[in-house]
Amino acid sequence: MEGAVDVLHREFSGLRTGRANTSLLENVTVNAYGSEMPMNQVGTINVPEPRMLTIQVWDKGLVQSVEKAILESGLGLNPASDGQLVRVPIPQLTEERRIELSKVAGKYAEDARIAVRNVRRHAMDELKREEKDGEISEDAHHEFHDVIQDLTNAYVKKIDEALATKETDIKQV
Repeated sequence: MEGAVDVLHREFSGLRTGRANTSLLENVTVNAYGSEMPMNQVGTINVPEPRMLTIQVWDKGLVQSVEKAILESGLGLNPASDGQLVRVPIPQLTEERRIELSKVAGKYAEDARIAVRNVRRHAMDELKREEKDGEISEDAHHEFHDVIQDLTNAYVKKIDEALATKETDIKQV
């Protein structure tokens, strides 16, 4: 269940909120040396200003590849290079884009809720099997059932709180 929440936070970090954040480019891969490499393995990503990312590319020959990767990432960013430094201004989000990002965040949260419920279902199936096989008593079965349900509710609440926080970030002008 904790894994589902961790995955949700990683997915949320890739959603653009109008403020520069190094995690925005973490999932962008660059074609370098004949293979795909994460952005943070070809240069240093910094946030010099609230609406600007910079990538100090270690190999000058990869500057064009870094620019191309950012353009093709689908994040709606337009990089500009200055020698080995790639500047990525973060444009203001339009209202339409904010609504779209909120829907994407909601989908990520629903996927996380489904993952948590699947873990609960597997645990409940295991409890039923153990009770059927006589490994645990009926009272223990009910006790564990309540514990599993409480855990599930707690993790769903964490997911809902993370979604509310992300939606607030997205809707902030």
